[in-house]
Amino acid sequence: MTVENLSRRQLLRGKLLTSLQSKSEQTEDFAPIRPPWSVTDEEFIAQCTRCGECLNVCETHILVKGDGDFPELSFEHGECTFCGKCVDICEQPIFRPKEETPWSYKISISTGCLTEHRIECRSCQDSCPQNAIRFRLQLGGVAKPSVALESCNGCGACVASCPTKAISIRRGIVNDNHE
Repeated sequence: MTVENLSRRQLLRGKLLTSLQSKSEQTEDFAPIRPPWSVTDEEFIAQCTRCGECLNVCETHILVKGDGDFPELSFEHGECTFCGKCVDICEQPIFRPKEETPWSYKISISTGCLTEHRIECRSCQDSCPQNAIRFRLQLGGVAKPSVALESCNGCGACVASCPTKAISIRRGIVNDNHE
C-alpha cells in the first residue's frame, strides 16, 4: 500500500489516515456537505464563483467557506432550515429546483453516544424538529436512540446538541448502530 505525497496542510487536517483508505471511503467521510439542492460536487466546484453571497444570506450561519473557499455546511452551531435563500441568491446554475428533495443526507449515531456507556442523555431527541429520533427503553439499562430515517431530513439540528459529537450527517446512510 503506497501513501501519496501529502502537503503539510493535508497532514495536519488528518489526511494521512484518509490516504490509506479506498477512494470511496475517502469521499464518503471527507466530502463536504454542499448547500441544499446543490448539483453534483463536480458540477458545483466547476461552476461556483465563490462570491460568498450564499454565506451572507444563510439565516442560521451554517454555510461557511470550505476548502478552496467553496461554500459548505458546518452543523457545529446550528441547523439547516431549508429556507432556500442560498438557492435564490445564486446566479450560477449550481442548484436543482427547490420543488425537489433538498438532499439525501441522514444522521448516523456512533458508539460514542453516551447511552452506549449507560449514561442517560436525550439531547438529540430534544433538538430534532422532525421527531426522527426516539428513545427505546432497554430492560435493565438506559434508553437507546432509534432513528426513523424516513423522517430524518438531515437538517443537522441534533449534531450541535450532542455533547460527545457522536452524531454525523452522511449521504443516504443507514444508521448501523441504532436502527
